[in-house]
Amino acid sequence: MRIYTFIMLALLCSLAAYAEEPALPSGLGDLSSEPDLPMGLDSNESGLSNKPDEESLLVDTGFTIEGFIELRSGQWIDKHAYLAQRPLNEARLQLELEREFSAFTFTAVADLIHDDVTNDRGIALEKGNGWLDLRTANAVFSPTPFMDIRLGRQILTWGTGDLLFINDLFPKDWNAFLIGRDVEYLKAPSDAIKVSLFNKRANLDLVYTPRFDADRYIDGSRASYFNSTLGRIAGRDAITKIKQPNNWLHDDELALRLYKNIGTYELALYGYNGFWKSPGGFDPATGRALFPDLSVYGASIRGPLASGIANAEWGYYDSQDDRSGRNPMVNNSEQRLILGYEQELATNLTLGMQYYLKRMEDYVRYRRMLPAGAYPAHRSRQEYTARLTWLTMNQNLIWSLFSFYSPSDDDGYLRARLHYKHDDHLSLEIGGNLFWGDSQQTFLGQFQNNDNLYTALRYGF
Repeated sequence: MRIYTFIMLALLCSLAAYAEEPALPSGLGDLSSEPDLPMGLDSNESGLSNKPDEESLLVDTGFTIEGFIELRSGQWIDKHAYLAQRPLNEARLQLELEREFSAFTFTAVADLIHDDVTNDRGIALEKGNGWLDLRTANAVFSPTPFMDIRLGRQILTWGTGDLLFINDLFPKDWNAFLIGRDVEYLKAPSDAIKVSLFNKRANLDLVYTPRFDADRYIDGSRASYFNSTLGRIAGRDAITKIKQPNNWLHDDELALRLYKNIGTYELALYGYNGFWKSPGGFDPATGRALFPDLSVYGASIRGPLASGIANAEWGYYDSQDDRSGRNPMVNNSEQRLILGYEQELATNLTLGMQYYLKRMEDYVRYRRMLPAGAYPAHRSRQEYTARLTWLTMNQNLIWSLFSFYSPSDDDGYLRARLHYKHDDHLSLEIGGNLFWGDSQQTFLGQFQNNDNLYTALRYGF
């Protein structure tokens, strides 16, 4: 186990030993509450906690079962030489079980899936493949009035961006996002321990993951990508081979957030020590993609501005395996910035806009060390996003349009969705994902052959 883990655990024990039972800051009425997620992302975390009963710690207080049945199918707009005939064609049954005991609350969320796109029915929980996707399986309890603990598999998120992430270093499922699954599946689960401490001065969230949880990244199995080794777009003909950190307690991750409300504004500081969540390096000797060591330090602020809500978030990505920028096979260190603003233009019509900047450190050295013929990335990638949401028919019909555009790389992505809620149980949805770019080697330009349309029918119970 790394030395930083011992340091943070010592800090945690010190806080627990000397903390008083606090009054919560304004806006935190529930010890287990989370900050609002960016628009478009829903959290499945229960956040419930029960105080221990000294007389009987395991008295069953009943259970609840909820869930939904969903049929979802998609179609490529253009024929694709390297992928399956469809982006997705699946039936999904989600079951959510919650059971309360006097000492803790247990929650489990599992998706049972029949997926016609893949012939592999074997379960791979970390990749989200197979007939079972275990989204949540955890226990929540409060050993003291100022501490909540969530132990087990859980969906985690923090930060201020809308579909843009800087200090949220929890796993994402980029395949699900690009092929037309519900946006909730962008967030992949973590096997972790989350400790939340509450104090009058500030609140602390600490998440320890004993074994590295990588993104469900684009590897060619469900969406095509630019393969720099082949020098072309690839898919199932060139599945990315990886060497992933996989040792318990050694290849671990630690993330923390220290946050406080000052008036109507929420300020936060972030820290992370682990690995690049998607492959950030390459070993030419083995031909395998790598996950180099990574530390991230950041801050954010969110609150009202004029007639809307503004947010700003910054992070420094310290690429520990190449701090000098001399190794062209490992990601350089970076600085990242989000500036966002959201405002209701008219009743039930909302516009959200963001500016995103990713700036590479040691760029001169990076260019000098690039192999001959390699495509150089720009030092700065700038990106603008806009989300337009219109609620009609008593808010039962949702029109949503989300666009990404990068003037530096001249590429973009349009994400459209029309969602109709027929009643409390039945809903229908149609949508599409469209990509474009001047070059197939840029971040969004590499996905331009993945244009797709999808439909979905869901019955909730």
